[in-house]
Amino acid sequence: MSEARLRLSSVTRSFRTEAGELPVLRGADLELRAGEIVALVAPSGTGKSTLLHLAGLLESPDGGAVFIDGQDTSGMADKARTALRGKSIGFVYQFHHLLPEFTALENVVLPQMAIGTPRAKAEARAHELLASFGLKGREEHRPGRLSGGEQQRVAISRALANGPGLLLADEPTGNLDVGTSDLVFGELLAAVRNAGVAALIATHNPDLASRMDRVVTLREGRVVPA
Repeated sequence: MSEARLRLSSVTRSFRTEAGELPVLRGADLELRAGEIVALVAPSGTGKSTLLHLAGLLESPDGGAVFIDGQDTSGMADKARTALRGKSIGFVYQFHHLLPEFTALENVVLPQMAIGTPRAKAEARAHELLASFGLKGREEHRPGRLSGGEQQRVAISRALANGPGLLLADEPTGNLDVGTSDLVFGELLAAVRNAGVAALIATHNPDLASRMDRVVTLREGRVVPA
């Protein structure tokens, strides 16, 4: 059996509001293995973004533990969490969040150089990824000169640039028209499967969810099969 890229064990998370403590996650458990693509489908306000932030080490749980590639991240210093996140986790959001002053190529090169990859090697990897998403010849274009679908393809390339074992995506094609969304999502699934990456993808689209390996939802602060 393949190794667990992500494991959430009895994770809890609450937020303070004017009305008092608001529990969002109440002992959430989830495991993703290499090559597995899981859809997270749940109504707004149930904790999807919180779950993704915890899985991506952007937040820390109040209780329980988050394991990345078998490593317990509890008690890790911020610097160590940042380093692990940069090497092991890729993120794709609904909005591409590309750096507008940099070219498509540079947007994929920069996260690699941030973890110490030599520029020549980073550029070679960026060319390879962009070409795989049909962007050969568009590498020197800044985001403003790319279509919405092209921008999101660059964002996916950026997320995969450091060879992460885990990909987290929040409505990755939610800002695209139906035809482009279907095409880009198919490319994302193929790239993730080819790389053997574990992926957790939040979506409101049941058609996209049905193309993944399994579907989970959040109910009363816990992860359950949808």
